[in-house]
Amino acid sequence: MKTAAPTKLSVRQRLLDAAEALFYAEGIHAVGIDRVLAQSGVAKASLYATFGSKDALVAAYLERRHQVRQARLAGAIEQADTPRARILAMFDDLARSAARPGFRGCPFARVGVEAEPGSAVRAVCDDARGWVYAQLRAQAALTGAPAPEQLARQLLIIYDGAAVSASLDGAAQTAAAARQMAALLLDNALGPATG
Repeated sequence: MKTAAPTKLSVRQRLLDAAEALFYAEGIHAVGIDRVLAQSGVAKASLYATFGSKDALVAAYLERRHQVRQARLAGAIEQADTPRARILAMFDDLARSAARPGFRGCPFARVGVEAEPGSAVRAVCDDARGWVYAQLRAQAALTGAPAPEQLARQLLIIYDGAAVSASLDGAAQTAAAARQMAALLLDNALGPATG
């Protein structure tokens, strides 16, 4: 009986896998194209034929991270049964992420501060952060909060701060503390949770 040959990854997939490992661990400016090529086993001509530039590769890497985070957060939100619980589920997800080995913070914040305004890289970072804000705003509106946009903006500040602090402190407890802060903020806006 023959066994199936392992599926060969496409050039695009190999480049994105290498970019993800290197860019997230070391930063986009610290990692040159030659390192990505060496890790992926792809020729320089194939990289440029596939992406056209390092910036396009960075944007594609971030877009893939954005899609993964969207799916993960959407799953966490769907598991909760009230808008307040859905908001806190986003913070629970952040705490789980911060507890994983190799956690280096939010890739969008890390890259976004260095990206040129108006660039494709900055656009992906802005879209990713905007999506998180939109989820918080939607759930804040469903809570009946008197100022849902302000509440969502405050929650986003806590969320962003937790990701940065957890990467600097190396402690998932930071993200857990952010969840407590978010719960206090929600209690202040809505009254204490019951049940």
